[in-house]
Amino acid sequence: MEDLNEAGGIYAVMNEINKLGLLKTDLITCTGKTIAENIAGCVNKDPEIIRPVDNPYSTTGGIAVLRGNLAPDSCVVKRSAVAPEMLKHEGPAKVFDSEEEAMAAINGGKINDGDVVVIRYEGPKGGPGMREMLNPTSAIMGRGQGSTVALVTDGRFSGATRGASIGHVSPEAAVGGPIALIEDGDIIEIDINANTINVRLSDEELAARRAKWQPREPKITTGYLARYASLVTSGNRGAVLEIKK
Repeated sequence: MEDLNEAGGIYAVMNEINKLGLLKTDLITCTGKTIAENIAGCVNKDPEIIRPVDNPYSTTGGIAVLRGNLAPDSCVVKRSAVAPEMLKHEGPAKVFDSEEEAMAAINGGKINDGDVVVIRYEGPKGGPGMREMLNPTSAIMGRGQGSTVALVTDGRFSGATRGASIGHVSPEAAVGGPIALIEDGDIIEIDINANTINVRLSDEELAARRAKWQPREPKITTGYLARYASLVTSGNRGAVLEIKK
C-alpha cells in the first residue's frame, strides 16, 4: 500500500484506466468534484508498481464470470489464482452435499487427480448463509492437487482462495439449480478463458433428473436464519432478501 501511494495512489491508477476510456469521468463524487477533476494531473510515478495500460501485468481482470448449463445464472472464479494448466479442464464430478462431507473425502485421500469436487447445498438458501469454502480449497492445495483438481460450489470463497475454485454457482442447489442434478462421474467441462462451465449431459437428461428432484428439508427451521433462508435470493443477485408477494 505504501508503494502504491508513493507511485501516485488510486487516482494514478484511475488515470491509467482512463486512457482506455473505461471511466465515466463526468460523474460527481463525494469530493464535490467530478472524477475527471479528481484525477487531473495525477501521474504514474512508478510504472513497475502501477503498470501502464500498454504494458499491463495481465490483459484480463483477476475475476472471471462463467456461464453454461451447470450455472445458467453464472458463477465466479479468481482467474489470477488458477494454475495455467487448469484454465481449461474437464473431469468426473465427485459430489458432496455439504462442506463437511467434502472435507472428509479430501482428507481421506478419496479425491483423484483430474476430479472436479462439487460441493452443493451451501448457497445462501441451502447453507443457509452461503458459507465460505476456504477449508476444502486449502486442503486440496495442501495435498498438492491445486494444479490437477477443480472445485465447484454454490457456496463462496474468501480473497485468499487459490486454485480452480469456482463459487457462487447460480441457481443454487437448494432451489433446484442444475448443480443439484449432478451425479458422481458426470463429466464437467471448465473453460475459464472462454467463460464457460458445462456438465456433459443433454437437455433431455437434465430435464429428466429435474423432474425427479425434490427440495431438501431446511437445515434450520426456526429463528432469524430460517427467515433469511426463506427470503434470500441466489448468489448472482447478491444474496439479497426479497419479500415474496
